[in-house]
Amino acid sequence: MFPSLAQLFAAFLRLGITAFGGPAMIPYVRKMAVEKKLWLDGESFQDGVALCQTIPGATVMQMAAYIGLKARGVRGAMASYIGFILPAFLLMLALSIAYSRAHGLPAVISAFSGLQAVIVAVVANATLSFGRTSLQNRKNAIIALAAAGLFGLTANPVLIIILAALLGMLLNGGQPAARTAPPARMRHTTLPLLLFLAISAACYALLFFFQKDFFHLAVLMSKVDLMAFGGGFASVPLMFHEIVEVRSWMDGPTFLNGIILGQFTPGPIVITATFVGYLMHGMVGAIIATAGIFLPSFLILIGVAPWFDRMRSSPWFTRAIAGILCSFCGLLFTVTIRFGLNVQWDWMHAALAVAAFVGLYFKLDILWVVLAGTAVSVLVF
Repeated sequence: MFPSLAQLFAAFLRLGITAFGGPAMIPYVRKMAVEKKLWLDGESFQDGVALCQTIPGATVMQMAAYIGLKARGVRGAMASYIGFILPAFLLMLALSIAYSRAHGLPAVISAFSGLQAVIVAVVANATLSFGRTSLQNRKNAIIALAAAGLFGLTANPVLIIILAALLGMLLNGGQPAARTAPPARMRHTTLPLLLFLAISAACYALLFFFQKDFFHLAVLMSKVDLMAFGGGFASVPLMFHEIVEVRSWMDGPTFLNGIILGQFTPGPIVITATFVGYLMHGMVGAIIATAGIFLPSFLILIGVAPWFDRMRSSPWFTRAIAGILCSFCGLLFTVTIRFGLNVQWDWMHAALAVAAFVGLYFKLDILWVVLAGTAVSVLVF
């Protein structure tokens, strides 16, 4: 059964409204697309998850596009992708507007003061979760520790990723798992991809010649997206590094507040880009930053998906990806420390961070952790 574009958009719009927890949404996407709608078989869905974990971008967003691509080609991928992210974008835009007008109010300041400690717990828990799945042996741990040290020294992230890929190819062994059935045939995407690339290049050129501030914002967000192997949480520390430490477009506490607002929105945490764009350049900046943080990985998906099975058969490719994912365990460890340094710690902040970490560790929904942290912050701080 092939869904219409409207059906794809509506289904993922509905999922997008409740898409809290990022990658935790994958089982719900599977239930909708495989079990309920029968748009995909289980093995094809698993192939999609493997692909989306090995290319840049937020995994759950990429899965939405992958399902649309399998069902209705590139137009289906667009319908699913836009439908899934639209609720998060609109809510983050509203929150950004409210923040820019009310962040000086005592209640808001106190809420964000406590929630900054909660965000440290969120990233620390993400580090632990990534470590459990990616660091299967001492060799992987060596890659992660090396990356953590280099990120701590503020080395170039691209060079760190390349080094991790090389170490992964040299140190990791094992063969990729074989398929039990041939892959379902996917439509060619070469012509639509070339059209997208041409339109994107034209848009970047117009920004460069007529509004360079917007151009630099778009390029930075695209750069972050292209380096964001390992899902949305990998994008946040890269964004923090580029915006706060390299360019000083905003200070650390303000950026952390953007991440906090992102916890109130469904969808991937990289929707923080909307907050950054709005605070820098208003409504137009929010749109450009959001497009920049999602467009490159979307184009990679539609270009790579038809050929993924061929690449997946290479053990060298698999080992390189494993090395890259290990490097992001190190990155998340480093950024946990950096985020922690931006919090004005006392015993109440420490207790709130510990409570949040324990709740997340025992699988409490992140939305309830954030809401509870907000209530405690308003009442205590």
